[in-house]
Amino acid sequence: MAYIYKEPSRTFSEYLLVPGYSSVECSPANVSLQCPLVKFERGEEAAIKMNIPLTSAIMQSVSDDKMAVALAKEGGVSFIYCSQSIEEQALMVARVKSYKAGFVTSDSNAAPTSTLRDVLELKEKTGHSTVAVTSDGSPTGKLLGLITSRDYRVSRMSGDESVATFMTPLEKLVTAPASTTLSEANDIIWDNKLNTLPILDDTGRLLYMVFRKDYDSHKENPTELLDAQKKYVVGAGVNTRDYAERIPALVEAGADVLCIDSSEGYTEWQKLVLAWVRDTYGDTVKIGAGNVVDAEGFRFLADCGADFVKVGIGGGSICITREQKGIGRGQATAVIEVAKARDEYYEQTGVYVPICSDGGIVHDYHFALALAMGADFLMLGRYFARFDESPSNRVSVGGAYMKEYWGEGSARARNWQRYDLGGAGKLTFEEGVDSYVPYAGSLKDNLELTLGKVRSTMCNCGAITVPELQKKARITLVSSTSIVEGGAHDVVLKENTLNK
Repeated sequence: MAYIYKEPSRTFSEYLLVPGYSSVECSPANVSLQCPLVKFERGEEAAIKMNIPLTSAIMQSVSDDKMAVALAKEGGVSFIYCSQSIEEQALMVARVKSYKAGFVTSDSNAAPTSTLRDVLELKEKTGHSTVAVTSDGSPTGKLLGLITSRDYRVSRMSGDESVATFMTPLEKLVTAPASTTLSEANDIIWDNKLNTLPILDDTGRLLYMVFRKDYDSHKENPTELLDAQKKYVVGAGVNTRDYAERIPALVEAGADVLCIDSSEGYTEWQKLVLAWVRDTYGDTVKIGAGNVVDAEGFRFLADCGADFVKVGIGGGSICITREQKGIGRGQATAVIEVAKARDEYYEQTGVYVPICSDGGIVHDYHFALALAMGADFLMLGRYFARFDESPSNRVSVGGAYMKEYWGEGSARARNWQRYDLGGAGKLTFEEGVDSYVPYAGSLKDNLELTLGKVRSTMCNCGAITVPELQKKARITLVSSTSIVEGGAHDVVLKENTLNK
């Protein structure tokens, strides 16, 4: 007969954290949420670390380039969805890498013969209001001038005017040579009250642009996650079908880290992908794998060379894998077992392979519970789908604003590769739903509140780092009665009486 676990699999809502001793050092301002994203050896540091332990899910309705920029500003990483063409996904990655680079290659360029209408169309396409006018209209042509929104008035112009007639010409611009450092460039911008500083080579050709807004953005987002070139860190999903074509394109576009997007990771398909990556790139390309729900699955992927392992099957709010196939495990139980396996693997091999808790997060306090149970970081779909920065539409439903949110296993996503076991190239049945989530506003405002709760909880446990939380946390099971006790009870809420 089948092996039967003696203990039930449990969810985060079945546990509470028991507070520990808090010293005066334990204040939210002192809490660090930094965590490793990829594996590292004992005595070393991870090649990529995050400033907050959050990633956004590899989903059409969650992670595009806009979400990637917004989350990187806060210190996390988005994994841009792979259920699209290779070209489109690579373009999204490239847009994130070029969005913030200190020295930015201009992506809005015009020739002197271009018209105002061309400039307006370019602005609509790129979203950028500063246009470089170069001799040949290329990003590296000889700079002739700049155009900003202050150089024209659409209401008083026909649109046929050539840019040469209204641009700010080169002789009126402040520029800097190629030898200028980023610090020096920012000083020039500040001293001359500029918004944009063109960087030119010895022949007058445009090399880069440095923008005041990038400096201001850094000051407003002190935890932003940047690579060595001061570009935002971004991840991308891959599948087990076209990886040999998709991965090179994503690497070329600048993806910092990849992740195999699959509902179940304990398979030879993932072993083949990881082997191909190591044979092709060695350890220079970072790639996570999953999903698994037990120690055996974790060790399999760790031995195959995964840089991190995702944990969770069937726990997502739009996932119906458990309903459809009876496959999965309670998220809390899965995280606890895999975290123990990760620690044992580290003791035996000296290699620390981070684990990502993917799914099962319903309330903000679940963040702290998942971390305390051993997760190095979390992957979230529903949470991020509610925000302005997600790619789905905002719609009015019953008088309330909602955001569309659909699973990768739904007919809408048509992401059969994620659930493929070597069969036909189509979804044979759905493992996800098409739904709505309440619209919640901006990512920054909501994330600030959520992480504020996490930091406060950590302080209650006497911890100011995630590893310290995992060492000190004490967790207790709760009964159904104590769950009721944990919320407002035996009172009449004023909001309920006022709404009648």
